[in-house]
Amino acid sequence: MAARVKETAVQEAEHLRQLTEDGVKSGAYIYPIRGIYYYLSHRDLWSPLTSKLVPTITTGLGVTTFMFVFTYLPQAAIMAFTSGPLAALSAALLVLSESSTLTMVLSKALLIEDSLIDTFDGTLMSRGQSELVARERTVKSGGAGNVMARLGKLAGKPFAKFTPQAIIRYFMFLPLNLIPIIGTIAFVVLQGRRTGPQAHNRYYQLKGMDKTQREQAVEKRKAAFGIVAVLLEMIPIAGIFFAYTNTVGAALWAADLEQKGSTAPALREQAKKAS
Repeated sequence: MAARVKETAVQEAEHLRQLTEDGVKSGAYIYPIRGIYYYLSHRDLWSPLTSKLVPTITTGLGVTTFMFVFTYLPQAAIMAFTSGPLAALSAALLVLSESSTLTMVLSKALLIEDSLIDTFDGTLMSRGQSELVARERTVKSGGAGNVMARLGKLAGKPFAKFTPQAIIRYFMFLPLNLIPIIGTIAFVVLQGRRTGPQAHNRYYQLKGMDKTQREQAVEKRKAAFGIVAVLLEMIPIAGIFFAYTNTVGAALWAADLEQKGSTAPALREQAKKAS
């Protein structure tokens, strides 16, 4: 039994090393950071966020209150054994981080999915990819330089980003945060491995990829983007802001792939046949 546990740990460590190596080579980790600067310098991309601030902040306050009432004391008690005199502060910071992450999961599922799609499409258009966006929605002429004003009605239903499994998976991984440092790293990596590939769901739709093609493409989108994105969205209060900047970063990445023709050749050919 001990040998099997050791073997599994070694395999996971090797897989993590490979993910890290692939992520560094791809440069995907830098796109969430690029998204912040690009978002701040393009005011026309702000409108989707400002239109959702009130309901999202309200959701965040409700989630944070719930988490402090029902999870703070149990976590503080457990962390008394791992953090000693800093248990109270460590537990408070942990609950804030957990609340921010849970708020993002719920908000993306119930409140801001459409506005994130608008942000993604608007960013692509600002990078000269209007033809790509026009495959799945109406693109208006004019707009006086405001790309968001040119976004029309969606032509089809976007890929569903939310499944009940997302909430279940979050609560399954949540106890990892009780393990100092290592547990939090494991939590972020596991969440990042899921978030990274999902960041390009809209891009796959615009490219006309079916489920099989998307699964093949996901193999090329490792966890590097997702890990950085999750870390940013775990920041209390600012998490909602980073949800939009991460979307901008994902769109910048997609625009670069289009300009470089970096979509896998076989997938490109299949996407052309499908369109």
